[in-house]
Amino acid sequence: MTIRRSVLLRTLRLSILLTVMVQAMAVPTRAQDLSIYTDSLQNGWQNWSWATTNFSNTSPVHAGSDSIAVTAGAWAAMYLHAPSAVDTSAYSSLSFWINGGPAGGQLLQVAATLAGTGQASYSLSPLTTGWQQITIPLSTLGAANATNMDGFWISDRSGTSQPTFYVDDVSLLSLPIGNVTIDATANVHPISPYIYGVNWGSTAQLSDLNSPVNRSGGNANSMYNWQLNATNRGGDWYFESLAPADSTPGADEDNFVNSTKAAGAEPMLTVPIIGWVAKLGPNGSSLASFSVAKYGAQKSADPWWADAGNGVLANGSNVTGNDPNDAAVPSDVNTVKPDLTRIVNKYGQGASGGVKFFILDNEPGVWLANHRDVHPIGPKMDELLNDIKAYGTAVKAADPTAQVLATEEWGWPNFINSAYDGQNPGGTDRAAHNNMDQFPYLLQQMSQYDASLGHRTLDYLSWHFYTSGTNEQSSDASPTTALLRNRSTRQLWDPNYLSESWINAKQYIIPRMQGWINTYYPGTKTAITEYDWGGEGSMNGATAEADILGIFGRQGLDLATRWGGLDSTDPSYQAMKMYRNYDGSKSTFGDTSVGVTVVNCDYLSTFAAIRSSDHALTIMVVNKTLSGTTPVTLNIANFNPKSIAHVWQLSSSTITQQADVAVNSGKINLTVPGPSVTLFVVPTALTAPPAPTNLTAKAGIA
Repeated sequence: MTIRRSVLLRTLRLSILLTVMVQAMAVPTRAQDLSIYTDSLQNGWQNWSWATTNFSNTSPVHAGSDSIAVTAGAWAAMYLHAPSAVDTSAYSSLSFWINGGPAGGQLLQVAATLAGTGQASYSLSPLTTGWQQITIPLSTLGAANATNMDGFWISDRSGTSQPTFYVDDVSLLSLPIGNVTIDATANVHPISPYIYGVNWGSTAQLSDLNSPVNRSGGNANSMYNWQLNATNRGGDWYFESLAPADSTPGADEDNFVNSTKAAGAEPMLTVPIIGWVAKLGPNGSSLASFSVAKYGAQKSADPWWADAGNGVLANGSNVTGNDPNDAAVPSDVNTVKPDLTRIVNKYGQGASGGVKFFILDNEPGVWLANHRDVHPIGPKMDELLNDIKAYGTAVKAADPTAQVLATEEWGWPNFINSAYDGQNPGGTDRAAHNNMDQFPYLLQQMSQYDASLGHRTLDYLSWHFYTSGTNEQSSDASPTTALLRNRSTRQLWDPNYLSESWINAKQYIIPRMQGWINTYYPGTKTAITEYDWGGEGSMNGATAEADILGIFGRQGLDLATRWGGLDSTDPSYQAMKMYRNYDGSKSTFGDTSVGVTVVNCDYLSTFAAIRSSDHALTIMVVNKTLSGTTPVTLNIANFNPKSIAHVWQLSSSTITQQADVAVNSGKINLTVPGPSVTLFVVPTALTAPPAPTNLTAKAGIA
């Protein structure tokens, strides 16, 4: 898992050429939409603002000649008032375009008024520096099917003054949130099956989820001593090197491989590169890195082993100057080479049914905390580079067909800076490497190294990704957290989304990594080997998981393994199953992604694919709205469907098959509950469908 801490981030200087496949959000204005502001107030609407406003602002504008400039003091608002009460039964949502000006970052909220009474407010993401469209269902604003809506406001939500922002093209939309267009010939590319992986899945779980890959990862694996079959738990559990139940060399690795392969999945094993592995005491006894007897009283100790402290002294400072040999022994690449040979001898090469994936350690950016007993100083870029070269070369020497993944970094700060510079703000490591970001530097150097060898040492650029928000990873599914969880999946792909967390940056993490790879080491694959959006026990968590898996496929990620969330009674678990075993017979979502356009993916996102086994079109509709129902219309283009579609739906903790629905003139209509995940399987009417003519193979997909 990850540690969150504030780290000074510099402004990104690298210009990246990106091809970003995004869910379109533009909503065409139709005659029956109600225009409120287009260059000027329309249809009798009035300015009742208590913020400073200019309704004839000429720059910037989204369209036409004018926009509204708003400068809001604490809690001040731009308030637009209707000339008479509006019956909202004819409208689905409020839409407007908004611009944060040269700095952006404004903290705003939107609220509707019914007969002069403000309803529950909806918090906007911090504004971006360009124009973005906001489309909010009237149900979210408490104004759906009301006969007395008489206005709405956009106000400060922080109690402080906000820099000037700009609003344009405001209207009430009649176009339903559930209006979706699928084009079977647009944005066509393969979906890697490896994106549906997990961490530490049991044989039964892997089989039930039909999961193709299973990762053995986490902090404990950083110090795994294969010779003793022992590991040190690091900061996860009092820095203890624990006596194993089975002292057979490599027993834990073998058990993991065997249980994973029993389910037909590929195991991923971790290779320790930290430089130390667990040590055991006399007769194979456990050892503590921060003995209370040796280093003094500490803030906390293992309740079952009073001498094993947490390495934090009673005054709150960390124990420093400890002897790493207390519970560990030095390790290098020669330590792991015999184990790699043993694994290949036992199971064969990866390409012939053996272990295909080897991961180089876990979250080196936080060794300085999680493993401060042996590595209290964060690694510099060249330490990681040299380790990737040495240990990657050892893996390839044992099995040239094996796939090597690195760096397994924990989060945003160490995608950009080395852990050494993060630990020492203003440090010298970045300057010593031409001010390059850490990942681009490592890719560049590995490209040169592998070119000198004539073969690859690094196959996947791997990292971990968590939302980093206040409550998103918790079990909280309250409306505020649920709506934030809905929006925050944009961090994976949207170049305009500003992270609503301490990161406060536009991450668009998958296309960013793909851009770095295209620039510095083309053909390298991408892997997110830990992620978690929380809310596992709620349908809000399930819609987030379904959204994430859809995004992975649409964006061309090569491999992903979810951390946790493997309780089959949880809706999030069932959301994973919707993609891989929705009918209990291991039927799957399609393996060739095709284009989808939605109105607003914060409320209803949709993903579509062609399934090669039967050429069916599979459509996953993820309704993120928190309550009520949403009419959905699926408009299918460039696909020849049969007259019916089969339907499976998750709206609680169980997937249920629904009645078939009609496909009329390429359209499917169905009202879905909110929140829910609904899969439509649309058989093709063609007896021998041709392969898509514009299918472009993605480099590096296994």
